[in-house]
Amino acid sequence: MSTTTTRGVAQPAPAKASQARPRRGLRGNATLNFWLFTGPFLIGLAIFVLVPIVWSVWLSFFDARYTVTPSHFIGFDNYKQILTNSEFPGSLVTFTVFAAFIVPTTWALSLGLALLVNRLRFMRAFFRSVFFLPTAVSYVAAALIWKMSIFSGVRFGLANTVIGWFGADTIAWMSNPTPPWYWLVIVTLRLWIQSGFYMILFLAALQNIPTELYEAAAIDGAKPGWQTFRHITLPQLRATSTAVILLLLIAAYQAFDEFFNIIGQKATWAQTPLMVLYKSALGTSQDYGAGSAGAVILSLLICLVTLVQGKFMGFGRGDESK
Repeated sequence: MSTTTTRGVAQPAPAKASQARPRRGLRGNATLNFWLFTGPFLIGLAIFVLVPIVWSVWLSFFDARYTVTPSHFIGFDNYKQILTNSEFPGSLVTFTVFAAFIVPTTWALSLGLALLVNRLRFMRAFFRSVFFLPTAVSYVAAALIWKMSIFSGVRFGLANTVIGWFGADTIAWMSNPTPPWYWLVIVTLRLWIQSGFYMILFLAALQNIPTELYEAAAIDGAKPGWQTFRHITLPQLRATSTAVILLLLIAAYQAFDEFFNIIGQKATWAQTPLMVLYKSALGTSQDYGAGSAGAVILSLLICLVTLVQGKFMGFGRGDESK
């Protein structure tokens, strides 16, 4: 081994830096790895999402009764048919009432659960999992449980059994629009399924709030509780709250399973936009053109509401203090 002399002291000569060899194969080909990982997802996205969207828009301009390969172009007649259909404006009223119930209650319940779980000092993971588990239940299964077991119209249903203990009469929860007890059934079902998911979003946002803010507030004399929540916690959750409200509104527009399985198609007093489109496209008329036109209108309406609310609540701002 060669040595060098520095001030009379022999030191080993520095080893020559070995030249880095370029990686070969899959580990060295970043482009190939990218397409291997994302390719199956992109193929599925194109086949099951993008192609159906384009095909639906194309069908909306044709007379597509009992066929998905029409040849008779009719322009905007399908859109006129949907907009002049008396059931479609009525379904928008149903959606408005449903959204007025479900959006604020889900937001408040999810935030409340997140605050409670975040304050736990033990078994936090257990309660987080318990509240999140209903998210895995399908709407169809939950709707049947709510309809046949909890809110059954007979006296053996759980809800009627409980109110019977207090001497109250049996209530037909889903067969009478006056009073509209069916809203209690549908809203509680949605609350049970959705609250756990949005609780996780709020919980993640709460854990990202710097503790220095609360320490500074305590030094300044802020009282723990409502005052701290109003002036520190809630402003820091503005971006998450906006995202949660947007997701809740989109989910409300897409309400179908619980209405269809709990109330059914015959009850015209509780028809959602998707139920009207379902009857147009998959009912006795089999009018895929009108159903596609309604789907396009509903999608544009969701986009419009999302953009307006995002602009109003400042969604996407980099600085949350603005």
